Amino acid sequence: MSDKIRLTQFSHGAGCGCKIAPNLLEQFLKTDFVPTPDPKLLVGNSTKDDAAVYDLGDGSGIISTTDFFMPIVDDAFEFGKVAATNAISDVYAMGGTPIMAIAILGWPTKSLGPDIAQRVIDGARHTCQEAGIQLAGGHSIDSPEPIFGLAVTGRVKLAHMKRNCSAKAGDHLFLTKPLGVGILTTAEKQGKLKAMHSRLAVNSMMQLNTIGEKLGSLNGVNAMTDVTGFGLLGHLLEICQGSRLKATVNSRAVPILDSAIYDYIKQGCVSGGSQRNWDSIHQHISQIDAITQALLCDPQTSGGLLVAIAPKALGEAKNLLTQAGCYYEAIGYLQEISVNDPHPLIEVMI
Repeated sequence: MSDKIRLTQFSHGAGCGCKIAPNLLEQFLKTDFVPTPDPKLLVGNSTKDDAAVYDLGDGSGIISTTDFFMPIVDDAFEFGKVAATNAISDVYAMGGTPIMAIAILGWPTKSLGPDIAQRVIDGARHTCQEAGIQLAGGHSIDSPEPIFGLAVTGRVKLAHMKRNCSAKAGDHLFLTKPLGVGILTTAEKQGKLKAMHSRLAVNSMMQLNTIGEKLGSLNGVNAMTDVTGFGLLGHLLEICQGSRLKATVNSRAVPILDSAIYDYIKQGCVSGGSQRNWDSIHQHISQIDAITQALLCDPQTSGGLLVAIAPKALGEAKNLLTQAGCYYEAIGYLQEISVNDPHPLIEVMI
């Protein structure tokens, strides 16, 4: 039965493209509630970091995060692997080490059999084993659409903790995975994806961001975040706003999964999430053409890490990235914001 099922046909969205647009999310989170301060909560929802961090009092902190979504691939086992990889990535983005995960499963029990759900969970088990952790439990509900993800606990030495609001002027920007996941998966849904490109997106989405733990230990890696549903520009904007800096991005240096990405964009293989992202952030971005916009706003499910690295650490960081097979040339740099600077926070060079 599972071989005949296309999971993406059972959901209205796909992967991190399901994420609520940044401007709408801000409205959701507005509140007059004043929480009781906790000095041990080092990272909470006062910033737009990838995970929460709680001080254990011994020089280390507990990382807590969760991520889940609807299917972005048709194969149940691979859906489980992609969802797990994506959730664990938030721990790596903080410079930490994952230590345990629990599953979040919503399943349409009347339309999809338990054998398919079992394959999804098994995919997650395999990814957790690859990350060196156990899938230790979870919670499930009967839902109209299939949903899967993880709540992940990690640990980090506080001296190695990385945030998305701690970048410095002069930092160079690097991306550890190529863009194009949303474009290729949209092409597949539209029946336009060529056979030669059928594995590019899924193989990228199943690649763990373990490099984040190694980069976390490097002095001079000033900020990190993973690029997911808000696209490259959306997540870079969070770095700029949190760090009070502006960025210049060389669009020609941004790595892509294949040069055919541009052809798919011209064929209309652009997800709705891409336009929602642009509508949310365009006032902070320089004017760009439609193709560049579609690429840099493309929602990435289980995307790479966006890393801000000081010039003094470039050599060592390049060695780590090269050893991990994820070194690409710098895509841009960060600068101070001048007083009364009329320029947008992100200047994109075409």
